[in-house]
Amino acid sequence: MNNSEGVDCSAFADLGLRDELVRALVDLGYEEPTPIQREAIPHLLAGHDVLGQAATGTGKTAAFALPLLHALDGASRGPVALVLVPTRELAMQVSEAVYKYGHHLRATCVPVYGGQPIGRQIEALKRGAHIVVATPGRALDHLRKKTLKLDDVRTVVLDEADEMLDMGFAEDLEAILESTPAGRQTVLFSATMPPKIDKIARKHLSDPVRVTIEKSSTAAGTTPKVKQSVYVVNRFHKAAALGRILDIEEPEAAIVFCRTRGEVDQLTETLNGRGYRSEALHGGMDQETRDRVMARVRARTAELLIATDVAARGLDIEHLTHVVNYDVPSAPESYVHRIGRVGRAGREGTAITLAEPREQRLLHNIERLTRQAMTFERVPSPEALRAKRMQTTVESLRDAIGVVADDHADVDEVLAELLSSHSIEDIARAAVKLAHDAEISALDESDIPDLSHTMSRDGKKSKKDFSDRPGRTKTFDRSGGQRNERLDGRDLARLYVSVGRRAGVRPGDLVGAIANESGVPGRDIGVRIFDSHSVVEVPAARAEHVIRAMKQTSIRGKRAMVRLYRDER
Repeated sequence: MNNSEGVDCSAFADLGLRDELVRALVDLGYEEPTPIQREAIPHLLAGHDVLGQAATGTGKTAAFALPLLHALDGASRGPVALVLVPTRELAMQVSEAVYKYGHHLRATCVPVYGGQPIGRQIEALKRGAHIVVATPGRALDHLRKKTLKLDDVRTVVLDEADEMLDMGFAEDLEAILESTPAGRQTVLFSATMPPKIDKIARKHLSDPVRVTIEKSSTAAGTTPKVKQSVYVVNRFHKAAALGRILDIEEPEAAIVFCRTRGEVDQLTETLNGRGYRSEALHGGMDQETRDRVMARVRARTAELLIATDVAARGLDIEHLTHVVNYDVPSAPESYVHRIGRVGRAGREGTAITLAEPREQRLLHNIERLTRQAMTFERVPSPEALRAKRMQTTVESLRDAIGVVADDHADVDEVLAELLSSHSIEDIARAAVKLAHDAEISALDESDIPDLSHTMSRDGKKSKKDFSDRPGRTKTFDRSGGQRNERLDGRDLARLYVSVGRRAGVRPGDLVGAIANESGVPGRDIGVRIFDSHSVVEVPAARAEHVIRAMKQTSIRGKRAMVRLYRDER
């Protein structure tokens, strides 16, 4: 069946788009513009700068790509449009969309991003391109090498600008924008509008038209079709709790967000051991590996994608049904970005968050931003899991009955032998028990304490929550009075780090740096920041490894000296 059958794209033609673009949209099966397309396209066609607020999944790629293609005239030798995006995945996605929309115009587009040999990109740029889609860091590399010429650029698009700024690309963006012609058209799209976005808009946009898609329908990510649930567990039980929740939920496809690369790798291994087809995705992988991972996810040979925020930015998985926050994101906007990946285009979705008792303030901040109260759920009990698996066993047996009915010669021989000494009821019970027991793991019998009682609705700690750090017990070193601790039965070591509050260091900077460089999971790292230095707690068995791993590492742009902490009072 042709995609264009029964499709009416007159609404796109009414926006003033070229016939070739409308024809491409018909071929792709587009029916009508989304709100962001309907609002933004006429202003962009008129040449206005646009400041747009819309979440991922609202159709903003077409909102800026179609006007870029509409303006192509074939006279320019260099690129006439530059699209800047935060990640390589989004660069590939936008580039593919431009190719599809511009097919009948013979438009050329080159994606430029890190993780791919720069020589290949240089050759592609030499051959010429109407539109370049780039990550800021790699675009700047090409500008310095003079392999990307922006003299003919008429339009610059900053897509997911808030993410680019959060990822530390502010200086790169400034340098790139300064290299483009002064009279260019500038388009900025962002899911959120913090002060730093207003600052860059005031500096680089000229009398922009503001286009906003209301939070209630998009940016807040709280569409009624997305069910949001929170499970409160301590960190020691997180992996087991997640496995149990996934067993009950049975997602068709899910993204599980973790804070660090080490946590991604560790959780992927754990879930694969539980029988899930899981794939890891993080910044430590080369592009070829990442492409293979995403091919397996999109081909549905993998059902779980365990990823960091940055690595998963820009990904769109059509059959995604669940998003899991393995840790509560520290920025409420990150939560909105994450759960906005499900429930798109009218589909239903589920957002699951695993929270430790000490993270309730973060949950409270998310509730304030989204203006919705979260539903606190109990981790499924072993009994509930057994009941669910018994239901699965029954369904499997029903399916098998139909198969056996078609080819039952071997089975009849076994059944006849068993019937000589057992009743049919006993044989059936034994078959069901064998099938059911094959699904049960000893891990599922372990107790996962319900900690939802520690959470309160005002963001303050419940009186029942006596410890900020579940799983730790305090001891004291009599010789020097220095406090040591144990983490889930493991000794902890304290490390001195030579940068602190005066250097602009935040807890996330230290945890992220240590986790990324050493592989120690973020949940096993404790941080306390002082004016001139910081004190970090890590598992004692990994302390020397952490010190070695951090020798060549900079934190907030400053080289940090790391050593064992000594109580020097």
